Amino acid sequence: MAYVRFQGTVRSPRGHFPGVFALANGLARQGVLTDEQWRFWRTGNDWYDANYPDPSTVDPHVYDPDLHPGAVAWFKTSAPAAELIKRVDGYLELLAAHGVECHMIRSTDPGKVVYEDEYQVVATPHAPPPPITTAHPA
Repeated sequence: MAYVRFQGTVRSPRGHFPGVFALANGLARQGVLTDEQWRFWRTGNDWYDANYPDPSTVDPHVYDPDLHPGAVAWFKTSAPAAELIKRVDGYLELLAAHGVECHMIRSTDPGKVVYEDEYQVVATPHAPPPPITTAHPA
């Protein structure tokens, strides 16, 4: 099975690279979306919520950093997930309009699967994410 993930290029405080939806949701929370972008984001999120399982509502602990460090979601590339992946393009355009880089990565081994449904998996990386360090002035 092949998997695909759309993620940012800057690590979050939890040490992983946020996914496309987390990045778009962050822009919405910051209040930087235009009215048109906000309508797209809200409509898109509502469509995903209505049509696909949210792993965190099925298993509230799936993203728990103590239980599943570094856990992130990956789309399956199988036919049932095709519409799910196709709709990501609009989110990528939204992010690009705000200068937020987001890349697609592919894998046949996304890590230890801690959640799975017909469309996606949530997996922890085989190696834990590196610790986040901050530079201290000398």
